[in-house]
Amino acid sequence: MAAFFQRLAKATPTAFRFPIGALAAVYYHSSADPVYLDEIKEEQTGPKVALNPNKWTEFKLQDTARVSHNTQLFRFTFDPTAKLGLDVASCLITRAPIGQDAEGKPKFVTRPYTPISDPDSKGYFDLLIKVYPEGKMSQHFASLKPGDVLEVKGPIEKLRYIPNMKKHIGMIAGGSGITPMLQIIEAILKNPDDTTKVSLLYANVSPDDILLKQKLDLLAAAHPNLKVYYTVDNPTKSWNGGKGFISKDMAVKGLPGPTEDTLILVCGPPGMMEHISGGKAKDWSQGELSGILKELGYTEEMVYKF
Repeated sequence: MAAFFQRLAKATPTAFRFPIGALAAVYYHSSADPVYLDEIKEEQTGPKVALNPNKWTEFKLQDTARVSHNTQLFRFTFDPTAKLGLDVASCLITRAPIGQDAEGKPKFVTRPYTPISDPDSKGYFDLLIKVYPEGKMSQHFASLKPGDVLEVKGPIEKLRYIPNMKKHIGMIAGGSGITPMLQIIEAILKNPDDTTKVSLLYANVSPDDILLKQKLDLLAAAHPNLKVYYTVDNPTKSWNGGKGFISKDMAVKGLPGPTEDTLILVCGPPGMMEHISGGKAKDWSQGELSGILKELGYTEEMVYKF
């Protein structure tokens, strides 16, 4: 396992800069004790499912690997005969204790994360976490040691992906916003009956900040229906990709045009979201479409904001 994590860390030259969407919000909850995975009784036929959307479940940390100076990979395990129970595209909710409230009840901070492991994997899931100096949840992750547990609830479905639901899907991701995109990309590419074309525009601060670039490049090389275009704010002298923020010209050249058979997915830091599509509403619904996508003729039905 240690050797696997070392290889995976080397194959994942990443450091991402910004929290995304609801990741920037902090919520506090008081709740009953978490459910232990080995106490969950299977009440229905079919494959065992590790996740529970209504109860907090504890998953044990098996191992970690440092990917960059501030990014780590975490593998959590569960019953090897069970599936995680994560649909595409969905995320998990994690929580960590941060003391007590005025009434002496436990207080928690929660954050959503999208696993980078295959949703069909049995017995484990992987999270890639950037550790922020002031990040309550990411600092909790950094404090975990093998054998410690993480409280998880879910899945939280974001967009129900159906094979061939659109002929061409365009994706615009910034930093850690690549994780839900990768979930959909891998679901499409591993299904031989899914002929959906995917075009990804991926923006980062520098080449060293590109999350999972080697994996994306390998997938694109092996699958002609996947096209990936990178752009960075601070390019090196040897950089051959795009330079600067995602522009109208990049969107026109790199994305499918606005048609009924097109879907554009957007995920990234708040500033990028405002520039590309407009942010989500205060209640975390999709909100009004604006930005360069609206200027290029896309409608709200053609765009989904993670």
